[in-house]
Amino acid sequence: MPELPEVETVRRGLAPVMEGQRIEQVQLARLDLRFPFPDGFGQRLTGRQITTLGRRAKYLLADLDDGTTLIAHLGMSGAFRVEGQMPPGMFAFPKGKIAAHDHVTLRLTRSTIIYNDPRRFGFMTLADTALLDQHPFFAHLGVEPMAGLLTAEGLAAAMAGKKTPLKAALLDQRVIAGLGNIYVCEALWRARLSPRRLAGTLVRKDGGPTERLVRLTAHIIAVIEDAIAAGGSSLRDYVAADGSLGRFQHTFAVYGREGDPCARADCGGVVGRIVQGGRSTFYCPSCQR
Repeated sequence: MPELPEVETVRRGLAPVMEGQRIEQVQLARLDLRFPFPDGFGQRLTGRQITTLGRRAKYLLADLDDGTTLIAHLGMSGAFRVEGQMPPGMFAFPKGKIAAHDHVTLRLTRSTIIYNDPRRFGFMTLADTALLDQHPFFAHLGVEPMAGLLTAEGLAAAMAGKKTPLKAALLDQRVIAGLGNIYVCEALWRARLSPRRLAGTLVRKDGGPTERLVRLTAHIIAVIEDAIAAGGSSLRDYVAADGSLGRFQHTFAVYGREGDPCARADCGGVVGRIVQGGRSTFYCPSCQR
């Protein structure tokens, strides 16, 4: 599933094409994706101007000029592509998506945005912009893992007394929004912390963050920033809005590298894999404690 860096990459690719444009026509190839479209979905979008294109966790948010927000989630295999006129300096790579999986087409003033989703685990819906923070999708989301938002002090408050494994705590969307399996594994390796460690052990008795938690916080932010700069990670279905592939997968230190030597020069260990909460966890047992 695309994680925060992939969704942010898609947002940055779509924003120059969508912001300020009017939706002139909406075509739906079916009545549902993961969930049914809201009643009158196409009619409610038609004629509306897209004022801004934002993101919260793994959701894309297109604010419209009538006080409504179009919420889109990519699911497992969803992807947007742009056809037609591109802004100066932008170009599109050849698309390999099968047209039979084109489910939503938004014809804008100058371009056409097509949503393609072979597995149909993605979805779209509409919500009141002013009440977005209260929407069930967002009401319980934690802080974004970005500089200036995520802090060691905030993480300490969320992890105090927790006896759950550190990886599980970091994947809890109520603690950090948008952080997924790939980037948790990579951040824990960078911080030399075991995914098995109990989350509460990173909090001092007075409730403040330990040095380890301060270090982990910095590495979470850094790995997300690095992944966004690389256009995300392309493992199976993910492509950016221009059709290009992400590049961060070429720099993975542990994710998907079971049996490889640890990338840390002073370690000498071997990357292992365990299953936590039904997900594969990749880490180095030698240097991650």
